[in-house]
Amino acid sequence: MNPARGSLLGIEHLDTAEILKILKFARRMNPDKPRPLLKGKRVVLLFYEASTRTRSSFEIAAKVMGAHTVLIQSAGSSIEKGESLLDTGYTLRAVGADIIVIRHPNAGAPLVMAQHIDVPVINAGDGLHEHPSQALLDAYTILRNKKSFKGLQVSIVGDIFHSRVARSACHLLGKFGVKVILCGPPELVPDIAATIAPGVRVTRHLEDALRGTDVIMLLRVQKERLAGMQIDLPDYISRYQMTTARLKMAKKDAIVLHPGPIIRGLELTSEIADGAQTRILDEVHNGVPTRMAILARAVGRMR
Repeated sequence: MNPARGSLLGIEHLDTAEILKILKFARRMNPDKPRPLLKGKRVVLLFYEASTRTRSSFEIAAKVMGAHTVLIQSAGSSIEKGESLLDTGYTLRAVGADIIVIRHPNAGAPLVMAQHIDVPVINAGDGLHEHPSQALLDAYTILRNKKSFKGLQVSIVGDIFHSRVARSACHLLGKFGVKVILCGPPELVPDIAATIAPGVRVTRHLEDALRGTDVIMLLRVQKERLAGMQIDLPDYISRYQMTTARLKMAKKDAIVLHPGPIIRGLELTSEIADGAQTRILDEVHNGVPTRMAILARAVGRMR
């Protein structure tokens, strides 16, 4: 069974025309001016992992378009009792779900559900695979600050290996010919990462990554992962932390992104987090109109 029309399972298999259509529609969405595009629809938020930004922005997006939302988390539900992914999906379809937004620790879980449940499934992050809505909102944020993708260089710094955000970003940016540089220690950015998408290269030197870059995307780095990989924390900070001095190596109008949650003093300093070139809170804000567009697309109302 093919996934229901309107499903969003990843960026890799979307073409540029569809991506631009979503981004263009997102520009028309204003959370302060509700549009009843989902009036009477039931949107189920099925989250097997914790989430703040993604979950809340999908919920707000659904509600401002008139949908009824139901949040289901693994703790305190039948999932905790051992119910399978598909049986949970069948149950949600039986009770009238019109859209299922799912976050799952296993790569491919949204696809499996979409192949068996005849309602649109939206991937809100699956394992180390993809996070398509984050890539779309980051692209939306970039285009709100830059005229187009043409000629851009985007540097992604941090834990690429464990980042579904990085994978989706590489797929999306690569489709538009953006030069993408991945930067970090070899344990977090293996050389094979350069094969994610066209136009991607890897460097171990932050100065190399920042030189001439238009957009700096920082990724969350977990201290316990650094310890588990025997990466020295002070060494990581000294080599890869984004500081005011390092930001000056990029273009004067470069912007700084971070999907969150940020860790001040590790991935970036407070001066960067609160600085004029940072667009981290803009990303959070832009998540709502972008996810409004995604939900409208799911029910065929993105016109």
